[in-house]
Amino acid sequence: MGAEKKWLLTLFSATFLSLLLLLLSSISAFSSPKPFLSIVQHGSHYPPAFAYYIWGGRGDRGRILRLLLAVYHPRNRYLLHLSADESEDERRRLASAIKEVPAIRAFGNVDVVGKPDRITYMGSSNIATTLRAAAILLKFDSGWDWFVTLSAMDYPLITQDDLSHVFSSVRRDLNFIDHTSDLGWKELHRVRPIVVDPGLYLARRSQIFHATEKRKTPDAFKIFTGSPWVILSRSFLEFCILGWDNLPRTMLMYFTNVMLSQEGYFHSVICNSPEFKNTTVNSDLRYMIWDTPPKMEPHFLNMSDYDQMVQGGAAFARQFQKDDPVLDMVDERILKRGRNRAAPGAWCSGWKSWWMDPCSQWGDANILKPGPQAKKFEESITNLLDDWTAQSNQCQ
Repeated sequence: MGAEKKWLLTLFSATFLSLLLLLLSSISAFSSPKPFLSIVQHGSHYPPAFAYYIWGGRGDRGRILRLLLAVYHPRNRYLLHLSADESEDERRRLASAIKEVPAIRAFGNVDVVGKPDRITYMGSSNIATTLRAAAILLKFDSGWDWFVTLSAMDYPLITQDDLSHVFSSVRRDLNFIDHTSDLGWKELHRVRPIVVDPGLYLARRSQIFHATEKRKTPDAFKIFTGSPWVILSRSFLEFCILGWDNLPRTMLMYFTNVMLSQEGYFHSVICNSPEFKNTTVNSDLRYMIWDTPPKMEPHFLNMSDYDQMVQGGAAFARQFQKDDPVLDMVDERILKRGRNRAAPGAWCSGWKSWWMDPCSQWGDANILKPGPQAKKFEESITNLLDDWTAQSNQCQ
């Protein structure tokens, strides 16, 4: 009797293992990526595409990857930059993690800067790295329409389907850039002081230093200032990079010695250019809360800010602590994004379950399915465009 029970137990175990292996094999086959690639179409008859420049510093590898997955779409292009103060090993780990995502591996639309730049927060190296990123994205992809800058401390408040859907009705030469010519206290403390950014010429990290004298406020051109976070048109960035007019180069040389030049360079170039000055929509499309009195950076957003944040009609928000619970809430309620997965859109055709990523299979990457947040965002864009239409001079 004992031998018979032992034989039955062995038979049962073997049968169970066989069924388990068969089930896992079926799941693997069912959830494998689509064997052929959806053709991404660009142009005026198709939804707009975005070129994202996402950057971070030491310890930001995980945050950059999470942000990438939150804003990923096959139609877009992405350039990730871990600054030079991060290790080469972390850079390789970021590149390896990206290749693990089936859609990214198939569409090949994400790159990591292999030779990173040093970024000094207060210095002009910020502008140098941003212009480099724009040049790379212009070279690698001819299809995108707008350039978006994000840091590792940012996060989206809408899906990419929402963003593309709303921007489908926006003129593709418009630039979303918060700007003003009312310098106020910045004229004395930001514009006139002469600073040098050692990050441009020293191999080690260092802080900016000040010259002993100040210079006059320029009268050959007008200085504008505003938010460093921008959404710029392809045509304007081509103007900045290719520079058929000398204005972008002149401005670059001037802002090399301006503190926090990222708050003035693009703003001054666009508003001093007759060709582009009336293409500015005065908003950065970000949700931020500033302390009173304002500090150098906005308030860190958390769970208590969620309701107001999602009602604000912005495309992105900043800034967040690493892995703050409010990011999980955005993932769950707005992006519908699982852990370590891309935010799903109409392009995802797989089943959604705990064991399967819906974006491990895909259909037509050129169709959109906006969600509930698109309506709030569309209202914001409509109001901004109404204000833009009502003004004859956008740069004042």
